[in-house]
Amino acid sequence: MMAANAYIKLVPSSAKEDITTEELKELFLYFKDITGKTGAQIDWQYNDAAFPYEIKEKPEGKGSWFYLLSNHDRYNAILLGVDREMIREEDGTEREQTYIQITLPENATFGDKGKANEFCRFLAKKLKGELHLFNGRVMYFYPRK
Repeated sequence: MMAANAYIKLVPSSAKEDITTEELKELFLYFKDITGKTGAQIDWQYNDAAFPYEIKEKPEGKGSWFYLLSNHDRYNAILLGVDREMIREEDGTEREQTYIQITLPENATFGDKGKANEFCRFLAKKLKGELHLFNGRVMYFYPRK
């Protein structure tokens, strides 16, 4: 599989306009927790299958990116990073916008892609962001005028 990217853009009407990698890690742990609770409700060891990843961080990525690593046979890794971009508004003004980049590395599996899509939708919904999926489609989770 070729490397692929998805983006969650934090627009002015999002729940927040800025996010740190630490806040992103907290959202990941929350997501892992709630998917695990689903397993408890249906009395199945869903925790391992729901989101079989652990947070890993390299010193050079501190504060800007980290990755989720899985030791499951059907999964490998998902990279997450936070960055900013300049956006030109229709009236010509410019503003800085934060976005979350989700990357599937070349060695990612189709299982990784499915889990990444699931986590992207969760994040975009929670943050009321604009989700640009791996396939190029855009989903809007923020209140639109």
